[in-house]
Amino acid sequence: MALKLPRTIRLDPSDTFVYSRAAEPGEWAVTGTFLFFGADVARLSGKQRQAFRAGFLGIDSFGWSTLVVVTDATVHDRAAAVDRLAEQLVVRCGAPDTETARVAAEEEIEFAQSLCDHPPNTLIAVNRTSEQAGT
Repeated sequence: MALKLPRTIRLDPSDTFVYSRAAEPGEWAVTGTFLFFGADVARLSGKQRQAFRAGFLGIDSFGWSTLVVVTDATVHDRAAAVDRLAEQLVVRCGAPDTETARVAAEEEIEFAQSLCDHPPNTLIAVNRTSEQAGT
């Protein structure tokens, strides 16, 4: 089975208006849901709410993209994406060390890879919602 990962794509400039930071086209991407862990989603507004609702996270810029495209990748590409995301988790999210961050990055990349069970060049969008625990 071929290795495929999501890459950010920008079909028009709208991402630069709807997100506080737009991902650059061509970045490897993850869902970015972890950035909203513990957030009161009902209180999110504006660009932050849009990122929660419809954004994929570019791992280089830590910016958001409304769409990603399924892209063929190599084992080296995947390993580099894990390394870069782990670095970002330490620098931007306060992960205690690279080893801990790498475990989390591996899980995020694995999940992103699982979304790419489609032919190359397939566009993917997300519509994220939050559910209250126990309902």
